[in-house]
Amino acid sequence: MLVPGENLSRDEARSRAGLLSVDGYEVALDVRSAVGEPQDASGPRTFRSVTTIRFRTNEPGASTFVDLIAPSVTAVTLNGRELDPAAVFDGSRITLDGLAAENVLVVDAQCAYSRTGEGLHRFVDPEDGEVYLYTQYEPADARRVFAGFEQPDLKAPFTFEVSAPEGWTVWSNREGARAEDGTWRFAATAPISTYITAIVAGPYHYETDLYERELADGTVLRIPLGAMCRKGLAKHFDADDIFLVTKQGLDFFHEHFDYPYPFGKYDQAFVPEYNIGAMENPGCVTFREEFVFRGKVTQASYERRANVILHEMAHMWFGDLVTMQWWDDLWLKESFADFMGSFSMVEATRFTNGWVTFANNRKAWAYRADQLPSTHPITADIRDLEDAKLNFDGITYAKGASVLKQLVAYVGRDAFLEGARRYFKRHAYGNTRLGDLLSVLEETSGRDMKDWSRSWLETSGVNALTPEVTYDADGRVTELAITQDGDTLRPHRVAVGLYRIEDSELVRYAQAGVDVTGARTVVPELAGEERPGLVLVNDEDLTYCKIRFDERSLETLRSSLGDIKDPLARALCWSALWNLTRDALMPARDFVRLVLTFAGRESDIGVLQMLHAWTRSALVHYVAPDWRAEGGRLAAEGALRELRAAEPGSQHQLTWARFFASVASSEEDLRLLGGLLDDTTRIDGLDVDQELRWSFLEPLATHGATDESAIAAELARDDTASGKRHEVRCLASRPSAAVKDQAWVTVVESDKLSNALVEATIAGFVQPSQRELIAPYTEKYFEAIERLWSERSIQIGMDVVRGLYPSLQDSRATLDATDEWLAAHGSAAPALRRLVAESRDDLARALRAQERDGA
Repeated sequence: MLVPGENLSRDEARSRAGLLSVDGYEVALDVRSAVGEPQDASGPRTFRSVTTIRFRTNEPGASTFVDLIAPSVTAVTLNGRELDPAAVFDGSRITLDGLAAENVLVVDAQCAYSRTGEGLHRFVDPEDGEVYLYTQYEPADARRVFAGFEQPDLKAPFTFEVSAPEGWTVWSNREGARAEDGTWRFAATAPISTYITAIVAGPYHYETDLYERELADGTVLRIPLGAMCRKGLAKHFDADDIFLVTKQGLDFFHEHFDYPYPFGKYDQAFVPEYNIGAMENPGCVTFREEFVFRGKVTQASYERRANVILHEMAHMWFGDLVTMQWWDDLWLKESFADFMGSFSMVEATRFTNGWVTFANNRKAWAYRADQLPSTHPITADIRDLEDAKLNFDGITYAKGASVLKQLVAYVGRDAFLEGARRYFKRHAYGNTRLGDLLSVLEETSGRDMKDWSRSWLETSGVNALTPEVTYDADGRVTELAITQDGDTLRPHRVAVGLYRIEDSELVRYAQAGVDVTGARTVVPELAGEERPGLVLVNDEDLTYCKIRFDERSLETLRSSLGDIKDPLARALCWSALWNLTRDALMPARDFVRLVLTFAGRESDIGVLQMLHAWTRSALVHYVAPDWRAEGGRLAAEGALRELRAAEPGSQHQLTWARFFASVASSEEDLRLLGGLLDDTTRIDGLDVDQELRWSFLEPLATHGATDESAIAAELARDDTASGKRHEVRCLASRPSAAVKDQAWVTVVESDKLSNALVEATIAGFVQPSQRELIAPYTEKYFEAIERLWSERSIQIGMDVVRGLYPSLQDSRATLDATDEWLAAHGSAAPALRRLVAESRDDLARALRAQERDGA
């Protein structure tokens, strides 16, 4: 995966930061080789990269190294002295000896274009043959494009120039233009880290706008806005809505941060085959192009896009202006951006129910991650780059954001925002650690943040809060207490809500705020209230915890969950019920039945989509095996019933149609999907657009109800990059031993597929209805993963190790095989062992849930 020279350690980074300071980079790239035939078809397609680095050392005569991953280095010059590339370059580092107090290093290299979404990614659009480039570096892939000191605390100004094919446009972090010699030259950046520099190049469709705001001193801030996508997606590109959310976000952050956006222009590029959601490169943010919607989607999709836009915008301050010193404090940017994305979205855009999505969706990610054997404190122990890559997880993002929401309740909104303002001004263009943030929050809140930090940031695990209620003879509350479980008992600022039925609705009639401390906390303000139907111990979702229910509350939910009037309270209850299912405290079939009973009344489309995803997980992993067929039949019947009952043309109708397709398996269900595809069957208001057609075709392929020619015909209708991904997934979904063998070989034994097609092939290969067909690959998986980890990029390695783990072979035998591999491979890369251990834990949890469901 990462050879020793590639896997930079924290100790090495600290040592280098203590030795060096960097004055600036000048990077010249020649990407004209991106088009046409490669000069050497036998090796990787390459481009020329010439980097000049000016840096100083406080220890003249010392040695250091510069990072570069490249097929070859043509020349290395240090302070006018030519070094022998063969002697100083080992494939990932260039050794530099005899440093002067002030140094100039020039590295001329041939770097490789990427097909894995790391470094400089090259994409050829199958629709028109056009070539598109973009960079993605986090945490340490800038070294695949230019030589540099690849660690976040060695910031410097960057100047880029790019020689590109005729007819292309090139973008970078700052403003640029094409000179008479055909080279694009860009203004110097402010001091930034290597991993947030960016290049986007190609015949992109580009739209512009302008943001203006009068500042407190009377000056007018003008920020040029741009948004781009591939030409083939231009007809679907709703740049106006992207610009609207962008302007609303800039208004919000300027109003609350009191620090003007510091990076000039603001471009947003929607790029193909992207590995992640988005990346906060200052002035040139990159997003996955799936945020350009090719068909009809629900409001939840627009909300998700708005949240990501605002998340990346928050990074301009939390992460880009002020950057963590090392990846231990990754939370200083990701947790804040995740929290501020929802905070700003709710207060500044049309998506005012964003906290409902946060409670129901983002926190589910955190709860899962925090119960894995690899759980870690929010301030993690990151030893090296492999650790860093795996820690872009539910702890760092969603748990961190949840804890920040609790922090706002703890110190107060005004103190929190004033702390942020002081933090930016005090550390602008610098690097920080945990203590730097805590110190400003202590100043603004007057609270001792050290104890809070120890409880919330420096420990792992999630608490469960459960109500205990006693009543008098008249049915009034004599005492309501909250018990707290968990390895670390934390302080929680919560609101406790009491709910009862009024006019056929379950509504809150009493609430009290309380600081939960220790194992048991009494809420005296609620004594004397009449008996509630439901006690909700984290009303308004102020803290991060798993909610439990007393027996009366659980019975109320079984009969009246759909009657809860408040959408946030309803979402919290659904989330709590799902946690009970995952923890094997409630039979999974009970959860499925609750969804089929009440989900049709769910008004929040994002919650409904989450319920569908959880139901599929319950049917695949958590119900007893002998109930799977019955559960699937009930799910398909319920989905079809709700699909036919939904308002024609509504987003609920679309959501139920997708869910029906995902659970359809009977001949009758498959005939209906086939009829919707060939237009012999219609459901009033349901527009079967191209994306929905692929959703209907995949289950037909999975269950052998269509063939390769039909899939080829669908690709002919949609001969695009998106269509190709769908085609690959459908082909790998077919119930054939030969098909599965071919899919396995193309992913595991070959590195020809791009990251996007690897993902699509794995998704098609792993079909729950084909457990017996793919059972023989369990042994092959354990035989292959260590070799694969050593040969592939870390992104592809993660995709394959996670995606192909034999979780569908849900038996004790698979757990034993996993344990045997872990025992026999104690010296395997820690990151690889972590991925396998996490998958094992998911499987063990599934087996416990199946046992509970069967009982």
